[in-house]
Amino acid sequence: MQRIGLTGGIGSGKSTVAAMLAELGASIIDADAISRQLTAAGGAAMPAIASAFGSGFVNASGALDREAMRKQVFSDPGSKRRLEAIIHPLVASQTAAQALTAERAGAACVVFDVPLLVESGHWRPQLHQVLVIDCTESRQISRVMQRSAWTREAVQLVIAGQADRAQRLAAADLCIYNETVSLVELAALVRSVAQRFGL
Repeated sequence: MQRIGLTGGIGSGKSTVAAMLAELGASIIDADAISRQLTAAGGAAMPAIASAFGSGFVNASGALDREAMRKQVFSDPGSKRRLEAIIHPLVASQTAAQALTAERAGAACVVFDVPLLVESGHWRPQLHQVLVIDCTESRQISRVMQRSAWTREAVQLVIAGQADRAQRLAAADLCIYNETVSLVELAALVRSVAQRFGL
């Protein structure tokens, strides 16, 4: 079973590529989706988050107050490390369990969709190949502002907290440059890459 890491900066089109790979038969394990489940109301990470950060970071439904936490981790690197120490082991456990399920089901290829793959440092030994979705920072900013109605400053803060383009490209075995291509052109690029993954 091929184990592929998929990563890219915010607004790069990584989620679109993941959906295309799923259509081609890949089993997708979405680290962000797992993290959201863990921090939803009743999520496994919430008791530890409430204990470490206080009730001000838990919303009325019992889920993580994402906006409050986003501001906190960007203003205080120590808070970011504490949050990651809670969430990352739980995400790792869930991804491992999902990968085992996919392998037992006979999946030819599992794609680990991990936004912070390069930053985490521990992913590379677990993967056969890393696919990076790349575009310019200006394109990232315009896409996120358009789709999420964020301010330019908010997007730039997220970009500043991620690996830069050079670091991601240095970690890539394969790269799709998703700057000005249409969805049809992007799908063709994904199909070409997917053949290398046994899809």
